[in-house]
Amino acid sequence: MSMRYPRNPALFWFVPLSPCILTLTLLLTACSDGARAPVASASHTPSREPVPTPVTGPAAEGPVHNLFVVTPVLYSGSGPTGDAAFDQLAQLGIRTIISVDGAVPDIERATAHGMRYVHVPVGYNGLAPEQQRTLARALRDLPGPVFVHCHHGVHRGPTAAAVASVLLGTLDNETATAFLRAAGTAPSYTGLYACVAEARPAPPEVLDAAPADFPAIAIVSGMVRTMVAIDLAYDHLKTIRAAGWRVPADHPDLVPVAEAGRLADLLRVFLDDPDAKGQSTEFLEMLRASAAAATTLERELLGNAQVDVLNAAFTRVADSCRNCHAVYRD
Repeated sequence: MSMRYPRNPALFWFVPLSPCILTLTLLLTACSDGARAPVASASHTPSREPVPTPVTGPAAEGPVHNLFVVTPVLYSGSGPTGDAAFDQLAQLGIRTIISVDGAVPDIERATAHGMRYVHVPVGYNGLAPEQQRTLARALRDLPGPVFVHCHHGVHRGPTAAAVASVLLGTLDNETATAFLRAAGTAPSYTGLYACVAEARPAPPEVLDAAPADFPAIAIVSGMVRTMVAIDLAYDHLKTIRAAGWRVPADHPDLVPVAEAGRLADLLRVFLDDPDAKGQSTEFLEMLRASAAAATTLERELLGNAQVDVLNAAFTRVADSCRNCHAVYRD
């Protein structure tokens, strides 16, 4: 017997995987004869079921955090780390993992657990149209169930899952936006919410034209390009600070929390870059300090901290960068 959609899919959506839901999911998977799980196509009618009250309590206990059922064949959550996390995904029957994080995916563990990886890194300002179509085609064409993740599973991952579902016609915009709220995506990430609100179902021929190579590891920029991107994000934050930590009137594209998130992400991912790992221990310690300072700034922005707190957090970012540059660049 193959896995079937529940008669009322809305009952399953936007709910962190509690033990009862996990048990039901495992029972459905166990009843499967091993055939490929159904993957939604763009010809399906979007859900018009009433959106249930989002469950915003803590995610189910387990190595994968912020784990949500988006649709009966699509999950989102944090990046899996270690065998226990991949074991958890395997118990759910996951066959394809899509990472929208910048970090290099753990291909070895995924393969060992019978899963394939697709790597489509996206930013905090939103997903480019080509990225949206690529994600939707991957969800449509690759074996399911599919698990989409970013780093923490709160902002970019849920957005990618929601946008792809809208393009495929399995979620409407209202339902997809409700899922973002349930997943904890911060309203401050206006670009992510805009992507979901503006997405539209894509005809099959549009998705057919999207890239179908689905790389397991996306081509990452070298050390020089990464440093250029870091410098640009830092300069954007200086402009935002001068505007009182609001969106600058002359730069409406600069969303404070998105730029802080981008800087934190660039620094964190850079720690795993082979070029960075080849540097001295002192360099790596300084890089970790910069990543931690940028992450703190992002967290303060998400918490709507006062200007003086944000200024102090940014000063720590600036000091960490200045200390590193004094030794390794200046």
